[in-house]
Amino acid sequence: MGQSASTAAVTSRRDPNHSHRFQLRSTAGISPMHAEEKYSTHDIIDHVISDYISNLPDECLACIFQSLGAGDRKRCSVVCRRWFQVEGQSRHRLSLNAKSDLLLAIPSIFSRFDSVTKLALKCDRKSVSIGDDALILISLRCRNLTRLKLRGCRELTDSGVAVFAKNCKGLKKLSCGSCAFGAKGMNAVLDNCSSLEELSVKRLRGITLGAAAEPIGPGVAASSLRTICLKDLYNGQCFGPLIIGSKKLRSLKLFRCSGDWDTLLEVIANRVTGMVEIHLERLQVSDNGLAALSNFLCLETLHLVKTPECTNFGLKSIAEGCKLLRKLHIDGWKTNRISDEGLMAVAKHCPNLQELVLIGVNSTKLSLELLATNCQNLERLALCGSETVGDAEIFCIAAKCIALKKLCIKSCPVSDAGMEALASGCPNLVKVKVKKCRGVTSEGADLLRGSRAFLTVNLDTGESEHQDASASDNNVHENGLDMPPVAAQGGAANPASISAGRSTSFRARLGLIAGRNLVACTFRRWSSFNGSFRNS
Repeated sequence: MGQSASTAAVTSRRDPNHSHRFQLRSTAGISPMHAEEKYSTHDIIDHVISDYISNLPDECLACIFQSLGAGDRKRCSVVCRRWFQVEGQSRHRLSLNAKSDLLLAIPSIFSRFDSVTKLALKCDRKSVSIGDDALILISLRCRNLTRLKLRGCRELTDSGVAVFAKNCKGLKKLSCGSCAFGAKGMNAVLDNCSSLEELSVKRLRGITLGAAAEPIGPGVAASSLRTICLKDLYNGQCFGPLIIGSKKLRSLKLFRCSGDWDTLLEVIANRVTGMVEIHLERLQVSDNGLAALSNFLCLETLHLVKTPECTNFGLKSIAEGCKLLRKLHIDGWKTNRISDEGLMAVAKHCPNLQELVLIGVNSTKLSLELLATNCQNLERLALCGSETVGDAEIFCIAAKCIALKKLCIKSCPVSDAGMEALASGCPNLVKVKVKKCRGVTSEGADLLRGSRAFLTVNLDTGESEHQDASASDNNVHENGLDMPPVAAQGGAANPASISAGRSTSFRARLGLIAGRNLVACTFRRWSSFNGSFRNS
């Protein structure tokens, strides 16, 4: 009885005309002919469906909208006024073209989207970006902002950023690139945003060069920061106080920042103890810096990309100190300063290694066999641009790497014989990618593909492409990549692939774009595959 009363009450609140609809259905059941005279079937169906939609709570509509893509959300927002309002109020992520004329539209935009917590403001190079007035107005309308991305906002100054930081103290993630404010604005963020966890800075043009540069940090944000990423900074070492003061820092990524980093890395290693991930790309760091990094006993991921002063000695220090290492990426830039000696040290001291990427590193059977024997959990392996990785090395991998699931080979002297060995070895192999290995033919790939049902084999002979000569990080923390991009080493172009009228420099640029990020794309897809498999 209590349930009937409750149901009646809910029905009464949802639809005052519910009794009328019930009478229609009852009448239709008793006297169909009479009902058809008064109401058509089309009218009854439209009336019932429209009532169900209008009775749907706003919270349910919001959940539905949040599961849709951007285009579908826009189309839903023009169905009716209610959907327009609910869609705006339930939108938490917003990306705006940050041109100067955005200032006039800010009040109306954030009147509709009043629940935004993640905001991206991007302006192209040819346009004038928003200034301090627009950023301050946004901070007043979005007090609950937790993530902010600034791209190309060159009209912003230290003063505007400082006011923004005072108004949005709950900020957890800040990413800024190609902006003109400097150390004072950055320090204002660090002094006011005590919940800041991730900081990414790229080409911050307002930082002063030389000894007169104002130090950045640590501020109150140092107590919460977990990830710091610095890219393309002329004076990135002015962030030293921030890095040193961030006791909870777990990930440090340094890309193309000028200056000698050995001394600073030594200080960081003495002050920060919980580091688990380090990326160093095109950085002036030597074996002394790597020896300092060996003090991070919890280090699990290390990327050394085009650091020509690093040798086997530094890699041995890392291996002996960081025994929990799981992911190791090395782009040796074909300097031959890292070879079997350093890799054998990794094999002896890092048994938990799961992922190994070697680019421009001339490893041989000696190190690969020891890695396969000692690192029983090795699941992902990439060998690119190596003159010494041939069929003998592939035979060793096929026989020893029992846990291997994904293998990428690029620009190595491997032939169909190596593919035949893989067909009978590596029982857990699910994906093989072979590119620009001239000895591997379609017949060899077909043989490998037919060896087991669930094995995916991608073969690219690369006849019409140039071999890549760079390691790119274009897609790294912007999206949240599991695998930062690392590309293969360089080679010559195939003249037949490009028209004769184009210049040599244009051909080189075209080849650079065409071959970019092979290993990155491969591992990113593999990571996505693993994630979906675990979730299922």
